[in-house]
Amino acid sequence: MAEQRDPYEVLGVSKDASADEIKKAYRKLSKKYHPDLNHDEGAEEKFKEVNEAYDILGDEQKKAQYDQYGSMGQDGGFGGGQGFGGQGGFGDFGGFEDIFGSFFGGNRAQQNPNAPRQGRDLQYEMHLTFEEAIFGKKTTIDYTREAQCATCNGSGAKPGTSPKTCSKCGGRGYVSVQRQTPLGRVMTQQECDVCHGTGKEITDKCETCHGVGHLRQKHAVEVNVPAGVEEGNQMRLQGQGEAGKNGGPYGDLYIIFTVEPSKIYQRDGADIYLDQNISFVQASLGDEVEVKTVHGKVSLTIPAGTQTNTTFRLRGKGAPRLHGKGNGDERVTVKVVTPTKLNKKQKEALHAFAAASGEKPTGDGSFFDRFKK
Repeated sequence: MAEQRDPYEVLGVSKDASADEIKKAYRKLSKKYHPDLNHDEGAEEKFKEVNEAYDILGDEQKKAQYDQYGSMGQDGGFGGGQGFGGQGGFGDFGGFEDIFGSFFGGNRAQQNPNAPRQGRDLQYEMHLTFEEAIFGKKTTIDYTREAQCATCNGSGAKPGTSPKTCSKCGGRGYVSVQRQTPLGRVMTQQECDVCHGTGKEITDKCETCHGVGHLRQKHAVEVNVPAGVEEGNQMRLQGQGEAGKNGGPYGDLYIIFTVEPSKIYQRDGADIYLDQNISFVQASLGDEVEVKTVHGKVSLTIPAGTQTNTTFRLRGKGAPRLHGKGNGDERVTVKVVTPTKLNKKQKEALHAFAAASGEKPTGDGSFFDRFKK
């Protein structure tokens, strides 16, 4: 069995990387090597390696265990201890049973290789527009997964035949061998090289899956995207992952949503934010202006004397609350726009306004006009 690579090296992140940095690196690499997108030789193995690395670093408990014990902590060698002062702990190790387990093969004898095991979970990244995230949608996605062979029903044996108990290990999935250790010659356990840990031998292999019991194939599933999802939200589809072993159930499919930003709106949860330009006259005298919402255009009353950066709330005009009832609000911030070009009548009107206000602006006209005056 090949030695497991350092998960930090696989994802290309440092050991002090944050959870967000780890997740970002995982998304990038899983998309790069996904079998549906990358058909290069070795891409599928890299995809599995990336998923295995994230399975460790994406889980706080597994990550802490790996950081303390290394890869042995993931195999039950030195992991899972309570530490000194815990329940039978001993220093930084998990107790004598864990220490001797690393030499003698742990508790493999208690593990049944023929017991049903659930299949692996899968992840799918779904891209949504801003509006699709607001209102949801129904769609069908296609991806590749390990599925149970329909010819042999997952047994790996040719129809009409059955696997038999492994002649070498007696169905245990492992064999005992002598090894030289620092404690002397001891008996250790290792995976059976005949059945490869399954405890079964298949003499007449299924012609479809060649004795594996499952095969890689395209799979389609209908997804109802709920209204109000946001960037990074996950959705679990039970039983849509990869096939289990020994009659075990399928794993699950986790859909991670990415949302395209809007060109005019900003969003924070169920609330939506919009900047609305108004003129100096509208701000001064008040007006009814038409503003956009994700639910359509509505009328907004601008009171006389409104200042720039004043925010108004439109109740119920935001996004649906994903785990609640009703909609959030839309908050409209008005921006008073100063005109850059004025015609003669506009200038005269502003001069009259300035005079009525007791002001004497000096900025009108060119430099030479002001110099002549």
